[in-house]
Amino acid sequence: MSVTSRTQRMSAAERREQLLDVTKELVGEHGFHGVTMEAVARRAGITRPIVYGHFHDLRGLLQALLDRETERALAQLSEILGDDLIAAESRTEALLAATRGYLEAVRADPVTWRLILMPPEGAPEVLREHIARGREAVLAVLADVVRPGSGGPGLASPDPPLTARMLSALADEAARLLLTEPDEYPLERLLEHSRWLLERLAAPAG
Repeated sequence: MSVTSRTQRMSAAERREQLLDVTKELVGEHGFHGVTMEAVARRAGITRPIVYGHFHDLRGLLQALLDRETERALAQLSEILGDDLIAAESRTEALLAATRGYLEAVRADPVTWRLILMPPEGAPEVLREHIARGREAVLAVLADVVRPGSGGPGLASPDPPLTARMLSALADEAARLLLTEPDEYPLERLLEHSRWLLERLAAPAG
């Protein structure tokens, strides 16, 4: 059975998801500049009018893709940085568990996380707006985790907002290394170093 004959049986919702998946593939391969309505139609095995029937223009298609991918990424982060993180008996172990969850999510869906962590040239402004909102939510949770008196033993910061920014930057850099140099910086190496670093940050001064 051909791709075209299979796709003709798709519902409108299924077709929309297919087109977004195809667009995501093209962005991953060529960046935003490599995406055209013609390229999407060709990859999906359909005609351009069908693509235009679901998305008014290329901008609308890219907007829908970015909305979907950032929503998925933020949902993953919300689960990773849930209430259990703040209530954990050890803040250090909680942060390590969150780091593992984050890096595993990045490894499982590299195209989405490349968009967020390394926005390509030509990325729509809406992507940067989504990223900024997501970052603020992450920083708020991390600041609560390291605030003195908010949880169990471990890393308690005299300046929670600044510590949150530094922890977030470290986690994001680890994620970028996992995306760009996975052989040199595999998941377990990144997690081992994260443990070493967090344990020393949490160690009593003196």
